[in-house]
Amino acid sequence: MPAPTPLHESRLLGDLRIHALQAGGQRLDGGAMFGVVPKPLWEKRIPADERNRIALGMRCLLIEHPDGLVLLDTGVGNKENEKFLDIYGVEASVAGHRSMLDAALVAAGFVVADVKYVINTHLHFDHAGGNTMLGADGAPEPTFPNARYFVHRGEMRWATHTNERTAASYFPPNWEPLITSGQLEMVESGRDLVPGIRMHPTPGHTPDHQSILVDGGGDTAIFLADVCPTTAHVPLPWIMGYDVEPLRTLETKRALWKDALDANWLLVFEHDARTAWGRLAQGEKGLEVRAP
Repeated sequence: MPAPTPLHESRLLGDLRIHALQAGGQRLDGGAMFGVVPKPLWEKRIPADERNRIALGMRCLLIEHPDGLVLLDTGVGNKENEKFLDIYGVEASVAGHRSMLDAALVAAGFVVADVKYVINTHLHFDHAGGNTMLGADGAPEPTFPNARYFVHRGEMRWATHTNERTAASYFPPNWEPLITSGQLEMVESGRDLVPGIRMHPTPGHTPDHQSILVDGGGDTAIFLADVCPTTAHVPLPWIMGYDVEPLRTLETKRALWKDALDANWLLVFEHDARTAWGRLAQGEKGLEVRAP
C-alpha cells in the first residue's frame, strides 16, 4: 500500500509558519469510517479496496512558534507488531528513520530534539502512538526528549478506564513513559497552552475529544483531529462508527462549522490521505472545502 503523499507541506498562517507532517498511511473499514452513510454514497468520495478499507493519512501539525516548536498529535509510532500493522493497514516506516514522522520532521528541517511542546487531541493509538518510541533496550521511551506533553485531563481519565468497546484504541505504553519521565501534563480546556494555541472542545468521538485552535495573528487554523477526519466527513451526518457519542458529534460539528464559516478558519485534516487543509464554504449542494 503506498503511503499518502506528500511527506511534508508548509504554509504561512498569519505570522506563523505551519507544517503538515505525514506520520503514515493506514486503511480502515469504510463502513466503520462513515457510520450510517450507505457505501454507494461514501465510495464516490473515497473508494474502498478489496477488503472494504479506505486509504487514510495520519497527519500531524508542526507550528514554528516564538516560544518553540509545537507538534499536534504524533501518529502511530513504531511499537506495534506486524499483525497489528496488517489489520489496520498501517505504513509508517521510512528507511533510515525510526518512523515516518521522524522523516517528515527532517523534511521540514527539524529533528525530534527540537520539539518543545506536544499536544494530543486524544489518546487513540493513531494520534498518540508516536508520543513514545522503542529505545535501544526495546522498551518505550519519550520520542521528544525536550518536550512538554499536554493531554486533556478528562481524556486521560477515559483512556485509563476503558471497557469492552474502547479498550482496543488505548495503549498505556503511549503515555506511561511520559508520566515516569515527568513530561506529561494533564490540562483543561479554556486557556492557552502556548500563547495563541489552545484546546477547543469537540466532544463526540470521545467525551473529551479536543481540536486545537492556532491563532497566527490575522489568520486562525483549527486542527480538527477526529471530529472531521477527512474532507469527505464535512456533511453533518457523515460521522464515524468509531464515535462513542455520534449524536454529540453531530451537534459539535454544527457549532464548529458555524464558527469556521463566520471566522474563515483554515481547517487542517488529520486523516485525509491527500488534502492537508482548506477553507469551509457554502456551495450549491451544501458545505464544501475549498483550497486555501
